[in-house]
Amino acid sequence: MSAAEIVVGVLILVSAFLSMAAGIGILRFPDVLTRLHAATKPQVFGLACVLLAIVLQVPTWGVVSTVVVIMTFQLLTQPMTAHMLGRSAYRTDHVRRDLLIEDDLARDIAEHEG
Repeated sequence: MSAAEIVVGVLILVSAFLSMAAGIGILRFPDVLTRLHAATKPQVFGLACVLLAIVLQVPTWGVVSTVVVIMTFQLLTQPMTAHMLGRSAYRTDHVRRDLLIEDDLARDIAEHEG
């Protein structure tokens, strides 16, 4: 077994752990905003680990360019998706306001409505 295969195995295990942590966070956290945090951060890092493992296993220009495109789109879409889901949950009162430390969005909404 070569060093590259060991690194690939470790990256796959790290990715599996991050995916498991995201799933547990989605089930265990109390409200939408904390669940979104649990779903987005480990998921992006887990995908990055898997993609890096793929590049280490098959280091060709075709694979590298595909991995770069996948990671770029993931990094562009995941934060925006979480942001829009969070705003939607906030406006439909699916957020536990007692868990918020500071509610900047309420002030901005009140400012624009009244």
